[in-house]
Amino acid sequence: MKMIIKGRHMAVTAPIREYAEEKIGRTSKILDHESMTTEVELYVEKNPSIENNQVAEITVFTKGPVIRSKEASTDMYAAIDLAADKLERQFRKYKGKMQDRHSSRSATQAAPVLPVGEPEEAEPTLVKTKVMDFKPMTLDEAILQMELLGHDFFVFHASDSDAVNVLYRRHDGDFGLIESRIG
Repeated sequence: MKMIIKGRHMAVTAPIREYAEEKIGRTSKILDHESMTTEVELYVEKNPSIENNQVAEITVFTKGPVIRSKEASTDMYAAIDLAADKLERQFRKYKGKMQDRHSSRSATQAAPVLPVGEPEEAEPTLVKTKVMDFKPMTLDEAILQMELLGHDFFVFHASDSDAVNVLYRRHDGDFGLIESRIG
């Protein structure tokens, strides 16, 4: 596994680098893929109103999905611990899903046994389906419609490109646009 540790607007000291490599290296043994690449980004939020300003963000690129973990604390070592623990939970969940997918499913199959001390996480289920009628609209109309509905995202038919697009609100309050393309 390849691991890249970098600091955003800060120098990563050797003790912090070694600590991150050790903590994250342990969690990566759960999946044990040779082709995994892990990026660790450490930074300090400059806003004085944010109490937990030490942030550790871990992104793992696997053959399948990208697994991401981001945690903050008052101490960089604690932030790395929290992010590594969260990453470990996500790895176990992903590994469990992969094993379920590859194993034969039968009606008499026993429920998976979780290690002692780990709570069982409920699998998310589809609880609602919506059918939408799309009328062509501009990006400004879509932003207005999304704000009127009070949603964090809005799916619309773009009048200029004749494609279905997704408009979403970013964490910083700005908007993002996902444009669809066929082919």
